[in-house]
Amino acid sequence: MKVNSAGLTDVGRKRNHNEDSYLVDEELQLFVVADGMGGHAGGGTASRIAVETIDRELRKVRDSSENPFKVDCNLQDSPLPEHLRAAVEKACVEIFKAAQEDPRLNGMGTTVISVLVRGNHALFAHVGDSRAYLIRGDLIQQVSEDHSLVNEQIKAGMITPEEAKHSRYKNIITRSVGFEEEVQVDVMGLIAEPNDAFVLCSDGLANMLDDKEISEIIRGNELKEVPKKLIEMANERGGDDNITVIVVKTEAGS
Repeated sequence: MKVNSAGLTDVGRKRNHNEDSYLVDEELQLFVVADGMGGHAGGGTASRIAVETIDRELRKVRDSSENPFKVDCNLQDSPLPEHLRAAVEKACVEIFKAAQEDPRLNGMGTTVISVLVRGNHALFAHVGDSRAYLIRGDLIQQVSEDHSLVNEQIKAGMITPEEAKHSRYKNIITRSVGFEEEVQVDVMGLIAEPNDAFVLCSDGLANMLDDKEISEIIRGNELKEVPKKLIEMANERGGDDNITVIVVKTEAGS
């Protein structure tokens, strides 16, 4: 499976600095969005460490003698999901360590949403409330599950999804990378098909656009224009947060 991608980040309309970071590594077919928290220095530092560490760790795996990237097996037997999980866990350790060494960075952390495409496997690793979507034909589905207070309230039947959109607690996450030395990482995998689109985004986009709007913009525009158009729409609606989006489209390999 070949991939094409486009990514973009924007400070939004309400913030004076951007704490998001993102990675587009088309050689590895690895893509990451990280939404940092912890103040001007802390949030941006945490998200940058996350994307750099995940990329570095998976390149080490690719360059090792075993090189699991060359292993041809079915999804459930692939070694790559655990390597992706380990890379996010390593990022958590690195962020926590940096915060211990510099008091100005105390308490920093970041969300992580990532996808690694190998063959016809799309592998996701996820912590926090940044999201991954799959768009296949006319359908759009959220692949990740928000690690957030409002999502816990929805699952418990305390509030409805519509009430969650307007909750004062919608920005509170229940899991982050680097705030503590260890973190539980959700890892998921699916079989990709030609012409699938994967969207990775921070909550600055997800909180402003609904699923149908995201799908329509992706299906109605050239790939390179999609991130810009999604960000423009989020900003038109207030741009309350930093906004980051990566779109990855698959096509059949030769």
